[in-house]
Amino acid sequence: MPKPSEQDSAAPVVWLLTDNKPGHRNQLKGLGNRLRVLAGASLYWIDASAIKVPIWRTLLAIAPPMEPALPHPGLVIAAGAGTHRLLLSLRKLRGTRTLVIMKPGFPLSLVSGALIPAHDRVQPDSRIFITEGVVNTITPLAKITGKREALLLIGGPSPHFDWEDDAIFGQVSHLIGQYPDWRWTISSSRRTPEALRDRLGELAGLRTTVVHPQQTHEDWLNPQLSASRAVWVTPDSMSMVCEAATSGVPTGLFELSARPGSRVAEGVDRLVREGYIGQWRDHASVMAGKVSHDHTLWEANRAATWVLEQGLLPQYHKANQRQYKGAKR
Repeated sequence: MPKPSEQDSAAPVVWLLTDNKPGHRNQLKGLGNRLRVLAGASLYWIDASAIKVPIWRTLLAIAPPMEPALPHPGLVIAAGAGTHRLLLSLRKLRGTRTLVIMKPGFPLSLVSGALIPAHDRVQPDSRIFITEGVVNTITPLAKITGKREALLLIGGPSPHFDWEDDAIFGQVSHLIGQYPDWRWTISSSRRTPEALRDRLGELAGLRTTVVHPQQTHEDWLNPQLSASRAVWVTPDSMSMVCEAATSGVPTGLFELSARPGSRVAEGVDRLVREGYIGQWRDHASVMAGKVSHDHTLWEANRAATWVLEQGLLPQYHKANQRQYKGAKR
């Protein structure tokens, strides 16, 4: 666990409660990073699974014993259902605010604030910040590379789309064949069916690199996006779609049939309607860099700005607001 230096001792303290699921951790890291940049916050990661919280502590808001070295938090942020017992037990700590990421299964009146994606269809409320898609760690690029390099991010079966190996492989093959002078990096995921991974592996060659999950790491994606002039993503992972779109690199969606009533599919469709990403039928425009939108998708920055404006970080003084006002859209 990180310990602040003497010069950081007066900095706002933020606890990040994690269940260690990659998607949830990514959201916490994205928001935490922006609070560190905009407000000088000191971040402390806490593994919620390592702390036993009986239900009575949750109901009565009585905090469990915590590591003595932890400084008192101004803000506690949680992501993932496995963190909610601990979050609610901490809600009455003196001078502490609580924030939950994603729509929880408990009444929102129990926390100071919530970041909830638009596709979760919650009623507007002063303590709720509605995001387009999900918060992530990607920072929009100041400039897109001129090199003809493209990144293909392949997911796998999910409850939200009808997955078809043949359809995805056919679209990947079409792009590589249609643009033979481009360099391609194809990245599969842990959910990619083994048969499809094998077929994608056969595409490896002089101008095509195929990367599997065991060959990547937590910070692998950012430099890959920076080196890309176009990105193609399967729509099954909202996190993956949002990361690509946030980078500002022209982004297109591989085509899969959405399942009726899927909120994730609805969220992806919102990003299409807002012009952040293109559809498969727009592949010529994506490859030509003609997919454009009126404003940058950078929800981590928007959310962090809202947190500060709402006074959810008590140690942060209003006099410092000028530091982040210029970062608004």
